[in-house]
Amino acid sequence: MAIEQYTESLTLREMKCVLGDNGWGYVFPQGDVSAVDKIERLLKKAGGKPIHCALDDFTQGGNGKSKPEYIIAMNDDANTVIVVECKNTVKKHASAGLSNPRDFSVDGALYYAKFLKEEYNVIAVAVSGTTLANMKVDTFHWLKGQDTYLPLKKATDIILEPKNYIKLIKGEKLQKDYSLDEIRETAIEMHDCLREIKVVEAHKPIFIAGILIALSDDDFCKTYANLPSFKTVMSNIQTAIEGVLKNSGIKSDRATYIKQVFKTLQDNTKFASIPLIQKKSINWYIEQLELKIKPMMDYADSTVDALGVFYHEFIKYSGGDGSGLGIVLTPQHLTEFMCSLAGVNKNSRVVDICCGSGSFLVTAMSKMFKDSNPEEAERIRKEQLYGIEFDDGLYTLAIANMIIRQDGKSNIYKGDCFNAEISAEIKAKNINVGLMNPPYSQTDKCELEFAEQLLEVLTVGGKGVVVLPMSCAIGTKFKDVRERLFKKHTLNAVFSMPDDIFYPTGTNPCVMVWEAHKPHDNSFETFFGYCKNDGFVKRKKLGRIDYYGTWKGIEEQWLKLYRNRDVFDGLSARQSVTHSDEWLCEAYMDTDYSRLSQDDFQKTVNDYLAYLVKAGEAYES
Repeated sequence: MAIEQYTESLTLREMKCVLGDNGWGYVFPQGDVSAVDKIERLLKKAGGKPIHCALDDFTQGGNGKSKPEYIIAMNDDANTVIVVECKNTVKKHASAGLSNPRDFSVDGALYYAKFLKEEYNVIAVAVSGTTLANMKVDTFHWLKGQDTYLPLKKATDIILEPKNYIKLIKGEKLQKDYSLDEIRETAIEMHDCLREIKVVEAHKPIFIAGILIALSDDDFCKTYANLPSFKTVMSNIQTAIEGVLKNSGIKSDRATYIKQVFKTLQDNTKFASIPLIQKKSINWYIEQLELKIKPMMDYADSTVDALGVFYHEFIKYSGGDGSGLGIVLTPQHLTEFMCSLAGVNKNSRVVDICCGSGSFLVTAMSKMFKDSNPEEAERIRKEQLYGIEFDDGLYTLAIANMIIRQDGKSNIYKGDCFNAEISAEIKAKNINVGLMNPPYSQTDKCELEFAEQLLEVLTVGGKGVVVLPMSCAIGTKFKDVRERLFKKHTLNAVFSMPDDIFYPTGTNPCVMVWEAHKPHDNSFETFFGYCKNDGFVKRKKLGRIDYYGTWKGIEEQWLKLYRNRDVFDGLSARQSVTHSDEWLCEAYMDTDYSRLSQDDFQKTVNDYLAYLVKAGEAYES
C-alpha cells in the first residue's frame, strides 16, 4: 500500500535535498519553522488545512497546526520560500475547484501559499504519487502581495532542485550536477514513449539534438510552453533550429535536413493527437530535455558529455548496445585520461576526426577552460576545437553539444575524415592535439588507418592519442600501415587498458600516444604501461563504475609513471621497437611476483582450461 512518506522521500531525492541545512538553504519539515519568526507567524495564521476553503477566501485559517511537508528557505534570496505539499496517490492531486486543501496536494500547496505570500514570493509545489512513473506535479508562483498566482507550466510533472526553481522564474540557465541515474531514468522513459508513436531509429538522435538546439534560442525557450497547438510548436522548433544553426555558421543544408526530420514527425498522427498539457506530448519532451538534461550540459565545471551518455543509454533500449547505430561511448574516465596524456591546456588546438557526439571535445573544452580568462575561453570555443563526423544523427548530436556550450562557431564538419578537402581544411587550422576512438570493424579502413589520418592533420610535433583494439599493437597485423606510421611518426607510448573498459562490448583496447611528423627512431625507447586495473567494478544495471573511489589515485600513478618514463615491475616498461614488433607492455615488463596470489594462479589455470574447452582440446584423464 502506497504511503505518503514514499512521496516525501521521492520529492527530497528529486530535489537533491536533505532535511536541515543544505549549504544553499534550509529544508524545514512538517511546519517546524520556529527558527524563522515570520514564517512561523504566517503558518499559525493558516492553521491546519480545513476540509473546505475557497482559494479566494482570505478571511479564515484552519484549526490546529500547519504542517506542510516542507518549507524551503534560500540563503541568497531571503524574499522567496518554497512550500511543498505531498499526497500518496494521483487521485488526490487536485480537486475541481481547488477548494479542498486537506485532501488534495494542489489545493493544500496553494492554501499555504496564499498565507505565505503576505510576506514572501512563494513557489508552491504539489506532488502526488509514489514513483516517477505515476507521479503528478504542478508548480505555482505566487508573488508577494498579489491576489492570484501563476502556474509554472514548464515545471509540470517534474521536480527541480530548489535553486533551479529560482532560476526558472528569473529566466536564467538551469545548472545541475551530473547524475547517471537521472540520465538513465529519463532516457528509458523517453525511449519507451517514442517507440509507442513509431519514431524510426534514424530519427531519434535528430529529434533529441534538434530540440536541444532549439532550446538555445532564447525566444523559443521562453515561449514554447504558451504555444497553442502541436503544429505551432513543431513549426517554432524548426524556425529556432534554422536560426541557431545559421548563427553558428552551420551550412544551410544541415538545417534543412534536421527540419525535414521534424516535418516527418509533425505528420505523425499519433504524436499530433497527444494534448500539449499531457505526458508524452511534444512539450513534455522539450521540458524533460530543458529541465533535466540540458542543465547537466550547461554545468560549467563538468567534463562529462551528458548528451552522449544520455543518447548511449537511450539507444541501449532499441534492441542492442547501440554499436549498430555507430554508438560506442568512450568511458568518461578514459576521455579524461587521454586528454591528460595529450597535455591538453588552454593553448591546445584539438581535433577528433571521428567525434561521434563530441565526448573528447567536451572533455578537452572543460580542461582548457580551467586556467583561462573570459577572453581566452571565447577564443577556445571559436577557434580551438574541431571535429569531423560522418553519421547524420551523431553529427547533429555533436553540433548540439557544442552549440549548447556556447561554441560561437561550431567547427564540426559533416563528412568522411578521409575526404581530401576536409582534411586540407582541418590541417590548415594549426592543430597540435588529436584525440580519437575510431569505429571498430565498421568500414573498409582498419583502425590504424584512422590513427594515421589523425596524425596527418596535426602540426609537426603534435600529440595524437588514440584508443585502438589490441590487435593493432601486435606485429602480425596491418604491417603496411605500421611501417608507414613509423616512417612518418614517433610512437611515444602504449597503454594496455582493462579488457572490459568498454563493457558491455567486448573489445580489448590499448591507448597509443604518437608524436606527429617525426619519424620513429628505432633506438628510441617507447614507454609501455600495463593499466589493466582502473579500479572500476561491474554493478548490476550500472555497468562499470568507480564503486570504491580508487580511480583518481590510480590515474595519478599511471600519469606519473608516463611523465617520468619510470619502469615499475608489473606496471611499466621501456623498449626500443620497430614497426614489426609487438607494441604492448606484456611483452617487455618484468613481473612483480610479490603481488601475485593463489587467486591469480587459479584464474590463469581456469582461463587456460576454458581456452582448451573452447578449442576442443580438453579431455578427461
